[in-house]
Amino acid sequence: MLRKQIVDQPTAIADAHTNMPWLDLAELASVELTSEDPRHPFQAVFEEGGAHGWRAAAPGRQTVRLRFDAPQDIHRIRLRFCDREQERTQEFVLRYSREDGQSRDIVRQQWSFSPGGSTEEVEDYTVDLKGVTQLELEIDPDRGKNTLPATLGELLIC
Repeated sequence: MLRKQIVDQPTAIADAHTNMPWLDLAELASVELTSEDPRHPFQAVFEEGGAHGWRAAAPGRQTVRLRFDAPQDIHRIRLRFCDREQERTQEFVLRYSREDGQSRDIVRQQWSFSPGGSTEEVEDYTVDLKGVTQLELEIDPDRGKNTLPATLGELLIC
């Protein structure tokens, strides 16, 4: 016999995502960046719902790497990108490395921004990653045109 239960969908989603607090990444990891605009430092992405985020100082593909001081088990990753000024198509790759040296892609995603329409991309991934030593985000802000700087509004992990 099939066992089933009707649940209130918003509550079920909230329960799945909010039981654990976000990790204090500033305390648990060091960050390597290929570029940073001093007016938009990277630590701003660790603030949930923050108005400001990180921006690269140079145009083109950028890499952000979090190196954890101790291996972490990761269950959720949230990224938020925002662009209200430029029409562009962005691509990003999110990957992780483990203690045993294995490195794998989590996701490769493209998104088209348009000031008159889609200005924000929020990606919220439920994952089950054990012993993560490094998390890497590679952003190509305009898919190889190398005319725009990469940006990131939020990076939260639990």
